Amino acid sequence: MSARRGWVLALPGVAALLCGFTPPPPQWLPITARWCLAPDRCIALEVADTPEKQIKGLQLRPALAPLRGMWFPYNPPSLARFWMHRTPEPLDMLFVQGGRVVAIEAHTKPCLHLPCRSYGPDQEVDGVLELAAGQAAAQGIQVGTAVRLEAIKAAAPSAPARD
Repeated sequence: MSARRGWVLALPGVAALLCGFTPPPPQWLPITARWCLAPDRCIALEVADTPEKQIKGLQLRPALAPLRGMWFPYNPPSLARFWMHRTPEPLDMLFVQGGRVVAIEAHTKPCLHLPCRSYGPDQEVDGVLELAAGQAAAQGIQVGTAVRLEAIKAAAPSAPARD
């Protein structure tokens, strides 16, 4: 068999193998909460309120817009470690306990291939908030900032508009 014919025969197998590694689509959750830093400045939040939603998080998503984020609640409080696996854009991670920011991991770097670094404080938290990189500083959020989330009527999932 010629080398060329061998490649022609092998090509469908290679394509099938590559198709088997297609990552799942990103998740787009409805906006169901907000955090108002001022009366006219609120962060709209998707809420990852199940283990399945928390595992997917913001993987494979484009950059978050300013004043948009994802909230990961933990009840009971837990030691939360987050990574940036398959998350293509840098994020700020705010770790919350008892209604206050207790730690911030700013500008966490994307990690497209394992192993990936994990982020988080060495204490239990009752939630983690992910924002676009730089938003914590831009909004004046720091360790000790009060966090009061408000449930809102579900808005449509936050997928970008299609042309």
